[in-house]
Amino acid sequence: MKTDAIRNGPESRSARPRKPGSRGLWLAGFLLLAGLAGPLPARAEGAAVATQPQVEVSLISAQTAVGQARQIRLGLHFTLAKDWKTYWRSPGDAGYPIAVDWAGSGNLAKADLLWPAPHRFTLFGLDTFGYKDEVVLPVIATLSEPGKPLSIKAHLRYLVCETVCIPYEADLALEIPAGDALPSAQAQLIDRYYAQVPGDGRAQGLALEQVALGGSDANPTLEVTARATLATFTTADLIVEAPPGLYFGKPAIQLSEDDRLARFTLPITREANAPALTGAAVTLTLTDGICGLERNVTLSPATGSSENFNGLLAMIGVALLGGLLLNLMPCVLPVLSLKLLGVAGHGGGEKAHVRLSFLVSAAGVLTAFLLLAAMLAALCAAGLAIGWGIQFQQPLFLAAMALIVTLFAANLMGWFEITLPGWLGSLASDADAAAGRAADRRSLPGYFLTGMLATLLATPCSAPFVGTAVSFALSRGALDIFVIFGAMGLGLALPYLAVAAFPGMAVALPRPGRWMIHLRRLLGIALAATAAWLLSVLAGDIGIWGVAILGGLLIALALVLALLHRLPNNQRPLLWGGAAALGIAALALPALISSGPTAQARTQAQARLAEGWAPFEEARIGALVAQGRTVIVDVTADWCITCLANKTLVLDRPEMTAAFESGKVVTMRADWTRPDEAISRYLARFGRYGIPFNVVYGPKAPEGILLPELLSHDAVLNAIARAGS
Repeated sequence: MKTDAIRNGPESRSARPRKPGSRGLWLAGFLLLAGLAGPLPARAEGAAVATQPQVEVSLISAQTAVGQARQIRLGLHFTLAKDWKTYWRSPGDAGYPIAVDWAGSGNLAKADLLWPAPHRFTLFGLDTFGYKDEVVLPVIATLSEPGKPLSIKAHLRYLVCETVCIPYEADLALEIPAGDALPSAQAQLIDRYYAQVPGDGRAQGLALEQVALGGSDANPTLEVTARATLATFTTADLIVEAPPGLYFGKPAIQLSEDDRLARFTLPITREANAPALTGAAVTLTLTDGICGLERNVTLSPATGSSENFNGLLAMIGVALLGGLLLNLMPCVLPVLSLKLLGVAGHGGGEKAHVRLSFLVSAAGVLTAFLLLAAMLAALCAAGLAIGWGIQFQQPLFLAAMALIVTLFAANLMGWFEITLPGWLGSLASDADAAAGRAADRRSLPGYFLTGMLATLLATPCSAPFVGTAVSFALSRGALDIFVIFGAMGLGLALPYLAVAAFPGMAVALPRPGRWMIHLRRLLGIALAATAAWLLSVLAGDIGIWGVAILGGLLIALALVLALLHRLPNNQRPLLWGGAAALGIAALALPALISSGPTAQARTQAQARLAEGWAPFEEARIGALVAQGRTVIVDVTADWCITCLANKTLVLDRPEMTAAFESGKVVTMRADWTRPDEAISRYLARFGRYGIPFNVVYGPKAPEGILLPELLSHDAVLNAIARAGS
């Protein structure tokens, strides 16, 4: 029998140790019953369906052809005889999970196996988790080359049980041709079970309000409070996946009068060599029928309301410090040119206006952060993927930012010097005032929008403490999101507030003169480089020719604006119309030609592989760790400047590459440049919502060791040593 099937994702934790005292008894009984069932049946070879007396399993697709998308949905469909069951990714006190090996598949980059909400089965005092009657395990298949046929080969290893347990293996195959992606007859079936995969619970109206350790040292318990907002609890249950040596029993459940609040109390058994309860990382899966919620938490004792408030205050301090450090990140450096120009432009000016202008800039920063908080809170309420910097995954946002930055750069270069209409004129007025023009209240909207631009350009970076603060906020309610993001905005705005508090620093500078013209041009080049970087990120979506056309439109727009002051007033409306048309075309172009990852993006992925980094496959991690290997996962994106710094300064350095090539270290990279639900779910399981994200797995750290946002050579090597065998 083949025994090296790859387990899928965090499901590698599924081989949970049995309860103390029951392991030997169950093993002896299992072997006896399996022997009574007779020899292992022969497995089906290369068919889309494998049939046994107790179970039929088939490999199905939600579409008739691959289409042009990078990902398609498949499913493993189990139909079980009456009273028979199979197992979830964490089987509980007995059994083993369904395992799949995709080796031999063609045009398959990776396959993510998802697990619908399981049911609890109690027999002879043992609790197991799995499925009965029927289940579809959804599979998100990522193609190596979109548009080309997909050949799937899946080797399954699974167990079915009634009063006896029978292990089976099956080899399934499915060919999906090229062509238009039309829904198949199994599409609705796959979608029905895909909707039952536990997520953050928002779409199902489920939320965890409190998770804390309780009881005594001799008899510890886990106390969990959950709330249902869309319906009442009917068959609520809570499953805990924990490190070896920690065992969580069946919960006692207390419901509120309206059945919308459930309090779970789980007894805990701890072996002598088990990790401490406080600080232990566990995965909670809350189920209620077909609805579910999944969350990674770190256990800690229950705290009173005053301590919770003190914890919030501490996190506000972390967010404030993180926002301040964002000013030193590469993403914000282009905006420093506008800050510098603003300070220099006040030389010899009035202190009152200096103070007011910088207060307005700080207000722009805070407003942008609060708008981001509102957007993320709304996405949370809708049950959609959330994260720090996710707007850079959207081509329209990238095009809009490139347009705005180009206008700033052209103005600083002196290509156009007159006030633009509407809000664009407000943008230009900041630089105009810095050049020595009358700094009156008409320039204040420019200061405000400069502060907002600083925030938007800061979001691709993750400074120390930012990831901690963002993760805390996005795992809480809307109020906490606004409080934490407001604190980060205040931290980013502190340099503006410092100048507002001591305006003499700006007034003492020399008055604007010819030196200011040279400074403006130098800083304009810096902003032009920022626009070029934004276009390079966009190239992964619209291709190099699309970026070339978009770049040409932006340059043409700047040149049209440069001609305005050379023409008489009666001819300027025509040029204004042309400028507006070019701006609209620049914004519309990505929407017209975007079609997902391009050949260039695939080439970049292959280049990463050639550098020694394999594509991210969560399903392989558990099997590699079981073999004694150490696995490093790097979640990155083209728009993440901090990720680029980590790769350039640490991960891709020759000395680090030599350490990786020792033979026991496997390196994987996950590309989050475009939205990817599998990566979003992977980050969320660690309570993280932004990148860079780096984690090291190994025999001594199967749950993973998280690395800081800013990597260092020593931090990576120390994590490898701690995780390794």
